[in-house]
Amino acid sequence: MTTEITAKNTVSFDEVKDMIGKDLGYTEYRTVTQEMINTFADATDDHQWIHTDPEAAKDGPFGDTIAHGFLTLAMIIPFWTELLGVTGVKTKVNYGLDKVRFTNPVKVGSKIRMKATCADVQEVKGGGLHLVADCVIEIEGVERPAVVATFLARFYR
Repeated sequence: MTTEITAKNTVSFDEVKDMIGKDLGYTEYRTVTQEMINTFADATDDHQWIHTDPEAAKDGPFGDTIAHGFLTLAMIIPFWTELLGVTGVKTKVNYGLDKVRFTNPVKVGSKIRMKATCADVQEVKGGGLHLVADCVIEIEGVERPAVVATFLARFYR
């Protein structure tokens, strides 16, 4: 059973149902580094120059390297742990995503954070809860967000 919770919002399993409509707030900013981008490129075998070649990227459409869209999307997981902790559960499952949009590239050196709202909670087979969260990953100082997605999580006792 998970006991160490450091999230901004911590609820018990039984209180998850009361989260519908709740604004979970913002995470702290995290800086996207070239090292993060290169590591992601190695893990996914996506070494497109726009991500991994700073010299070539200077003359590209963004003037610098940019994070892979899926790298930015993957940040939902560490961001999520900052926003919501659920006590009294044995298993927490990343169930997937709905309606993902990459609305703005993230340049190397940018700071990003996430805000989330709990849109729905439903009971699921096996005594679990299925939580739907509307998530927006923002870039510091930039009006248009980097990613807009619906995150799906499940919790089981």
